[in-house]
Amino acid sequence: MIKEIFTDEQIAELLSIIKNRYGYDFANYSEASLIRRITRFREVTKTFDFFELKNRLLNDATYFADFVIEITVNVTEMFRDPSFFKALREKVFPYLETYPFYKVWNAGCSTGEEVYSTAILLHEKKILDRARIYATDINSKVLASAREGIFPLKHMQDYSSNYQKAGGEFSLSDYYVAQYGLAKFDSQLPKNMIFSVHNLVSDGSFNEFNLIVCRNVMIYFNRKLQERVFRLFYESMPVYGFLALGSKETLQFSGVYECFEVVDAKEKIYRKIY
Repeated sequence: MIKEIFTDEQIAELLSIIKNRYGYDFANYSEASLIRRITRFREVTKTFDFFELKNRLLNDATYFADFVIEITVNVTEMFRDPSFFKALREKVFPYLETYPFYKVWNAGCSTGEEVYSTAILLHEKKILDRARIYATDINSKVLASAREGIFPLKHMQDYSSNYQKAGGEFSLSDYYVAQYGLAKFDSQLPKNMIFSVHNLVSDGSFNEFNLIVCRNVMIYFNRKLQERVFRLFYESMPVYGFLALGSKETLQFSGVYECFEVVDAKEKIYRKIY
């Protein structure tokens, strides 16, 4: 039970010292989401006093890393929203097949389940070898986990169901080895993946991508930050490149909306036209 409700001034001070100390800028995250995540972190760590929280964030690197994980909301699963992956297979991959080489950016990849899902479907289309997949996140700790390609075995039944609904051609178990309650995925899947820290809040474009996937990230940003990231994505793809967002996210009210056509309105998949 939270014993002290932080004031707006205290939240602002907290964000300021984090930016100054570590370079992480959460000022343009959704206010409601930010307060909710900070409250949960305080409850989990039993850090109820503002000055104790501030002191630990400044002086305990492990504590701060846990704070970043909580704030950036690393909730993901393999083939999450199967209809989305089915739409990728049917409406985007046929275009990628026409390229001798193409690049994919999974922005905000978290612990990597979505990246491996995409790689499996590209493999089944026999075009994974032509891909370079960049998987980025603000948090180096979750990226380290993503590189391993090891996920809890207890989730595989649900993931297998998602995979089949997404149009998977085989059995998901063909792609991993089960051991000690964990599923270790085939080492061939990540051979064309590059895992790297990238901060959507402050970092710029670093390549040109034929497909950018960024799902369930924008919902935690305010409108100003969303606009910045949409502009970043626009600058990071050639004409006829694809942008795939989460079901609760949309380009519609952004400044770059007129530069895209809608490929799939339900799954929020767009294609840059100029």
